[in-house]
Formats: sequence, structure tokens, C-alpha cells
Amino acid sequence: MTSSPLWASAFRPFYFLGALYAPLLVAAWLGAYLELWKLPAGSVPLKLQHGHEFIFGFAAAIITGIVLTALPSWAGTREIRGGRLMLLVALWLAGRIVFWASPWLPPLLPGIVDCLLFPAIFAMLTPQLLRAANRLYLLLLPILFALFAANAIYHHGLVTANHAQAWTALRLAIYAIIVLYVLKGGVLAPIFTGNALREKGRGALAPCNMKLEIAAVGALLLLAALDLGAAPAAWTGVAALACALLHGWRCARWKGWRVVDVPLVLVMHLGFAWLVLAFALKAAADLTGIVPEAAWLHAFTVGSLGMMMLGLMTRVSLRHTGRPLAVPGAMLVACVLVFVAALLRLAATVHGLGSAVIALSAVLWAAAFALYFVVFWKVLVTPSAPRGPQSGG
Repeated sequence: MTSSPLWASAFRPFYFLGALYAPLLVAAWLGAYLELWKLPAGSVPLKLQHGHEFIFGFAAAIITGIVLTALPSWAGTREIRGGRLMLLVALWLAGRIVFWASPWLPPLLPGIVDCLLFPAIFAMLTPQLLRAANRLYLLLLPILFALFAANAIYHHGLVTANHAQAWTALRLAIYAIIVLYVLKGGVLAPIFTGNALREKGRGALAPCNMKLEIAAVGALLLLAALDLGAAPAAWTGVAALACALLHGWRCARWKGWRVVDVPLVLVMHLGFAWLVLAFALKAAADLTGIVPEAAWLHAFTVGSLGMMMLGLMTRVSLRHTGRPLAVPGAMLVACVLVFVAALLRLAATVHGLGSAVIALSAVLWAAAFALYFVVFWKVLVTPSAPRGPQSGG
């Protein structure tokens, strides 16, 4: 069983499960949100339930697939496959089962089981990353620890009926994901952009500005510390504005407008554009109050993270199964759906457009990942194709 193609690389089972889970998660949340059915007695409050499963269910699956697939190529680590990969998938599945069954389980059990995935990944990766030539990959370890800590704090908040603590834990997890996004995406986006520019004879990117890179990450860490530490709104607003300016400058240096005809690269730049907008919305919320504070979270989770995930999932699913980087038409539609879903969710948050617009946004977002599943499920569970010509885009 461990020799099945499904267990040959982490992206295969985790993309399969993540893409399948996304529409199911939206359906479960939307039904309760629209009061089509009631949550069982003792359930997690809907907002906390939705936030947890988006982060530790859906996003955790996709992020695990991306990271564990990328590390062998970029850091020279040994691929996690076979029995070890099956263990990680089993832990993810067990977490989803106990989370949804929590009203009928002993109070501590869901938290204990649901918190096992990231320590397992940490334990598998630490020895390999300690041997990696590039020590910067060790930065992944504190991010994994932060995600584990956020999940543990979340479940502690539920057990002690401290819902404010649980919400803070979810924000900690979001900041950890943003840090990973900035570090990992900030390497991949310019590299893929540079490859595409060279292939099309459009020159090369400007060299990496390490001072800018450090300043951009430093501003993000400062924002996270201030926000999670309940600092005055003026402080977090200034930090968010600094993030918007620094990350905007960083992204502008990549010149994404020069690769608008390379979909898998363009979608990454659009993801970063949503990230910069998220920082700007956070600054506007904290400094002026002209937009709700939730606006920046939706800009990142629905827009930025959604766009980047679809782009990387498509790229990895094609390249790592020996297929050319020819984007299926359905995936172009999926990217448009996520972009529109993000616009609608942001508009609904800022302008109070009501439950119908929120529901439409959720349906469009879920449809995008359902399209990915329909297009790629067979690719994920069958052997790779013979290696053909590859494109850098």
C-alpha cells in the first residue's frame, strides 16, 4: 500500500484532501451561518469553528503539501513518503474527526489529537534541516512551533470557555502563515518571474535587496507582536502601514506586470498584491476606523492565500507529475473565482452587504477548489507521466 503513487510525495494526499475538504468545510459553515441547520449542543461557536478548520484543516493540508514537496528540491532534504507520509495524513484526518465529533467526546481529547500533526512534522524535519547547507531553512522550525502553539492555545481556550483566548490563538496562526508566505513566496515569486522573463527575452530582475528583505520581515514580526500583545491601535496601525509600504516596494521590484501572459507567475503576484492590500486595510482600520478590522483578515485569507495556493497547487501538480506547465482552462477559471470571491467578501465586510453576498463569496471560493479537485484528483493518485519539456512559468 505504501508503494501506491498517492504516497510518493506529500503534495499528492494533502492536496487531494485539502481540495476535497474546502467545499465540504464551506458547505458545513454556510449551512449553519444561514441557519439552515443548528449546531449540536456543546459545539464550538461558529466563528471559532470556521476559523479553526480553515487554518488547521484546509490551510494546514495545503501548506504541508507545499512545504514537504518543496524542501527536497530546495533544501536537499530527504522526501517524506510511504509510511511516514501515511502517518502525517492519518494525524490530519484524526484531527478533523475529533474536531467535528468534539460535542460527544471528553473535553481534552479533541485538543490532544488535533495538536499532533505539527509536532510530527517538526520531528521529521528537524534532523534533516539541521544538516541542510542553507541554514535559512531552519526558520521553518519556529513557524511550525508557532502553529502548534496556536492550536494548543486555541483548544485550551475552548476547554476553559475563554473564547477571546481562542480567537487570539487563531490570529497567532494567521501571522505564522503570513511569515511563511512572505519567506517562501518571497523566494519563489521572484525566481519564477526571473525564469519567465528570461524565457521570453524580457531581461532580468533587479538583484535581491537583502536590507529590504530583512526590513519587510522585521516589520511583519513587529506587527504580529504588537497586535497579539494588544498594543494601542495607533501602534499596530503604524506597523501595518510600514508593512504595506515595505512589502509594496518589495513586490514592485519583481515587476509582475511584465509576466501577465504567464498565468502561474501572474497569480503569485496577484496573491502578493492582496497581501499588501491586507496590510493597508489593517492600517486603515487601526489608524482611522474607516474599515472594519476584519477586512484585512479576509483580504489575506480569501484573496492572498487563496490565490497563492491555487497557483502553487497547479504548478506542483503539473511539474512534479512530469507534465508540462500548460495551465488547464478550468484552473484559470478557478483563479478568477477566488479573485472575485475575495472582492465580494471584502465588499461585504466593508460595506455591510449582508449574508447573501457573503454566501456568494463562500460558494465561489469553494467552487475554485472543487474545480482543482475535479481537474487533478486523478493526477494525484496515478503514476507520474514521463518527463517532458518544462516551462519556467
